[in-house]
Amino acid sequence: MKRINKALALIALASSSAAFAATDFDTLDVDGSGTISQAEASVDAKLMSMFSELDTDQNGELSKEEFSEA
Repeated sequence: MKRINKALALIALASSSAAFAATDFDTLDVDGSGTISQAEASVDAKLMSMFSELDTDQNGELSKEEFSEA
């Protein structure tokens, strides 16, 4: 059920016009985990293009500190 809710939230975010202008960490952190996954970052093309270089610890997620370097 948790995965379904996360998927629905990502779909809703991706389909909103505001999603493409989202640059706020908390807006992109759809599941409230305190990190931005690649799936969450995928709604922002600029962030996705920088994701690998921003993910300095290479854990597949961006912390607030890593995101602030964008």
